Amino acid sequence: MGLKFRNKDACSKNKTAYLYPDSLISEQYRSIRTNIQFSYGKKDRQSILITSPNNREGKSVTAVNLALSLTQQKHRVLLVDANIKNPSLHTTFSLSNTSGLTDVLSNKILYDMAILKTEIGRLDVLPSGPSILNSAELIGSETMYDLIKETLTSYEYVIIDGPSVLEQSDTKILASLCDNVVLVVRSEKTAAEKAAEAKRFLELAKANIIGVVLNEKR
Repeated sequence: MGLKFRNKDACSKNKTAYLYPDSLISEQYRSIRTNIQFSYGKKDRQSILITSPNNREGKSVTAVNLALSLTQQKHRVLLVDANIKNPSLHTTFSLSNTSGLTDVLSNKILYDMAILKTEIGRLDVLPSGPSILNSAELIGSETMYDLIKETLTSYEYVIIDGPSVLEQSDTKILASLCDNVVLVVRSEKTAAEKAAEAKRFLELAKANIIGVVLNEKR
C-alpha cells in the first residue's frame, strides 16, 4: 500500500466514508480496503490492527473509515478501541464508554454485553472501557487472544484501533495477536527514523505488516 490523501474537509476526520461516500477521500479509503483484501488473499475473516509510530498521525480516523468502507461491501465489522489510555471511538460514534474492553479482559462482563451498536447497521463498536494501569498485562492475556478468536466467529473483520507503537508496549502485543497490521504515518509530522523504528518494533513482534497509509498534513 502507500496511499496519499488529503483531509482538508472539516468532517473528513471522522466518518467520511459514511457521510460522503462519493468524495475523493472516501474513494481513497476504498482503495485502502481493496489493497488490504488483495494483500491477504481470500481469507473470509481477519483481524487487523491499525497503529502509528506516535500519537495524532491519523490511525483512529483510518480505522473508522476502513471499517465503514468494509460495511459498504456488506461485511459485518467490529471496531475495537484498544487505545485504553487515549480512547476515541466512543466519541466518534456518540457511544457510552462506561464499560468496554478493559471490563471484558478483567472478566467483569462478557464481551457481547460490552459491544455497542452504531447507526451503521453492520458496524459494532467495543469501546475501551475504564482506563487501567496494567493495560499491557490485560492485552497480553489469553483472554485477549480468545476475544479476537471468538469475535471473528460473528464478524468478518475485527478492526483494532491500537495505541501508537513507540509510546506503549500494548501495541507490540496486539500486533502479535492480529492477522494483519497497517501502519499509519503523517506527511511532515512522522519523522522517517520514527517510522523505521516503529516498523522494526513490529517486525520483532512478528507482525504481518501488510501496508502503510500515508496521510498528508492538513
